[in-house]
Amino acid sequence: MAAAATSRARADGGRIVQRPNVLFLMADQHRGDCVGADGNPHIHTPSLDRIAREGALFSRAYTSTPSCTPARAGLLTGLSPWHHGMLAYGAVSPRYEREKPRLMRDAGYYTTGIGKMHWHPQRHTHGYHQTIVDESGRAESPEFVSDYRQWFREVAPDLDPDATGVGWNDHMGRMYVLPEELHPTRWTGDVAVDFLETYHRPEPFFLKVSFARPHSPYDPPQRFYDMYENEPVPGRVLGEWCAENRLEGEDLPSHLARGDVGAETVRHSRRCYYGSVSFIDEQVGRMLSALERRGLLDNTLIVYTSDHGDMLGDHHMWRKTFAFEGSARIPMLMRWPEGMVDGPRGRVESAPVELRDILPTCLHAAGAPYDPSHFDGGSMLSLLQGRGQWRDAIDLEHGRCYWPENQWTALTDGHTKYIYFAPTGEEMLFDLDRDPNETRDLARSPGHDDLRRHWRQRMVEHLAERGEPWVVDGDLGLRPDPMVYGPNYPRI
Repeated sequence: MAAAATSRARADGGRIVQRPNVLFLMADQHRGDCVGADGNPHIHTPSLDRIAREGALFSRAYTSTPSCTPARAGLLTGLSPWHHGMLAYGAVSPRYEREKPRLMRDAGYYTTGIGKMHWHPQRHTHGYHQTIVDESGRAESPEFVSDYRQWFREVAPDLDPDATGVGWNDHMGRMYVLPEELHPTRWTGDVAVDFLETYHRPEPFFLKVSFARPHSPYDPPQRFYDMYENEPVPGRVLGEWCAENRLEGEDLPSHLARGDVGAETVRHSRRCYYGSVSFIDEQVGRMLSALERRGLLDNTLIVYTSDHGDMLGDHHMWRKTFAFEGSARIPMLMRWPEGMVDGPRGRVESAPVELRDILPTCLHAAGAPYDPSHFDGGSMLSLLQGRGQWRDAIDLEHGRCYWPENQWTALTDGHTKYIYFAPTGEEMLFDLDRDPNETRDLARSPGHDDLRRHWRQRMVEHLAERGEPWVVDGDLGLRPDPMVYGPNYPRI
């Protein structure tokens, strides 16, 4: 047996089991319905489907603040947006009181992060022993060059890594014009596989592999572009309520957040997005194979998720920061070592889970003692075991982004979703069981006032700890002013 798998820890029920390695996989902007195991027959994700088949798929997984950096703050801390302090897109604090890589390091793990970290400063490690980064072309200081860009300069000094010509937030899709082996998705996969094939330290590893795609640019290599040439990729969904997002007659930029670009453009972009997802899936498969070759697969906890989704033209919207399913619902897949969870594999868990749950899950798997009161999240291993009481709804929110009215708080139990827009007081209400694409707003439909008032009161109770202007005289208050950082944001 490899040295990395020999450490032992006590698990639930007093049994002694090998302390597992942890492989934490994430993509950027991967929406929850773009996984075959989630019920999408048109997307090719055999490796992700295998994780679900040999473990569990959480069908009601969300990101509470659906944009890159606040979502990653939740991942880092195991806290809700109000408690980690990031209510909109901003800079992840250089240090929080408790951070996942630091806690796993303290638990005796060798910690490595590969790919997109999206932290500030960009070389900050938050407790990882090492990070090998791809920062999607971002350079926050003149001297910064990501490891991927430095590698690209060395192996292809005469080529431009941005030669495909699509921007980081553009809605257009285009086939990658350089050799496939130069693509950042392939580089991330190569670095991860090399780590898994050569790891021989005595400690178990905690490895985070973070892909910069399928976030735009939607730029799959040709064979993944061709994969969807004849596949009936689902088109956009347009709700009864979304006409205001069409922005007819306006000059729509390539990096638009809303606007009607036409059904055919949407389909082409989705074809490229699907290709990007399948390219990532192939890298995940390579990592699973590397674990199998070394005899480590059955002693490794594997979690796959994303920081947020992508509207992909649904309701004439693109990108993220929205409460709607395309933006806020994410994949959450988990495969565990034998003996860690009783009961069948291949299950679908419908309780609402969130990114804040990943840190407690990792600590639980590691056998590391921790105080549950330090986190807003809980162990998804305990959820699968049916131990303890789980939340009956999850809170979502995002401060102002793209246009003034896009500032909201929301609640969902995975069956009903309530959204409150703070600048205007507008409400939206959806029946996700009957209307999973959120085409009919029940808040505008007669006969649903009691349900709307019920969820509004739940929102009042959720926001009560914040005081004014969130809650005023026992009801939801208007908040025209934006807030990126709350009072709990660590200002170091």
